Amino acid sequence: MAEMDGLRALVTGGASGIGLATARRLAAFGAVVAVLDRADEAPDGFPLVHADVSDDAAVRAAVAEAVETLGGLDILVNNAGIGAQGGVADNDDEEWHRVFDINVVGMVRVTRAALPALRASSHGAIVNTASIAATAGLPDRVLYSATKGAVLSMTLAMAADLLPEGIRVNAVNPGTADTPWIGRLLERTDDPAAERAALNARQPHGRLVSADEVAGAIAYLASPAAGSTTGTSIAVDGGMSGLRLRPRDR
Repeated sequence: MAEMDGLRALVTGGASGIGLATARRLAAFGAVVAVLDRADEAPDGFPLVHADVSDDAAVRAAVAEAVETLGGLDILVNNAGIGAQGGVADNDDEEWHRVFDINVVGMVRVTRAALPALRASSHGAIVNTASIAATAGLPDRVLYSATKGAVLSMTLAMAADLLPEGIRVNAVNPGTADTPWIGRLLERTDDPAAERAALNARQPHGRLVSADEVAGAIAYLASPAAGSTTGTSIAVDGGMSGLRLRPRDR
């Protein structure tokens, strides 16, 4: 990953969880990293540009500030997003519009604002965070799954459009990851320990995915080492999307 020395990266949702792990991984490989987030500050001293991805004007201003701070842009990691629970009848129209506006259109806003700088780079790369929910039917996740399926399809279309301009576009599909967001969801259940055990058991390797593991896949896709990789996704899910193991007691 020495090829990442001096590359300039912007990570959305980079103040915690997968985004923060990604910012740290890219920086460890030599990239210069800024974080776009709603948080008041970014850990580890990363430059923070403040924006809610549902606000186009704020996004444009934040991306412009990041590009100025970094002196350009080579890598965009579209990671910011929110969760949603329930079956197809459990969320009203307003919630469907809200979650799509953040999880899908939010990526559009950030990418649109970043494109001029990425076009000027000789190593332009975009990595979108999708989810196992885009490729596997999970209970009580209809709205969230729909947004992540859209992200996966959008990644393919973006890759087709931007390849002639020298910009690669890929996605990662994490399984259930051990992040602060999942921790907050578990805390709101009647039996957090039992719920965590169920999430662990759902993934074939028997545990939650770590944020660092997802960050490693993102860093590879963003690096010049993946120069012939575009329009694809990497599943970091402990085998959940493709393996059908026998029950462990057999």
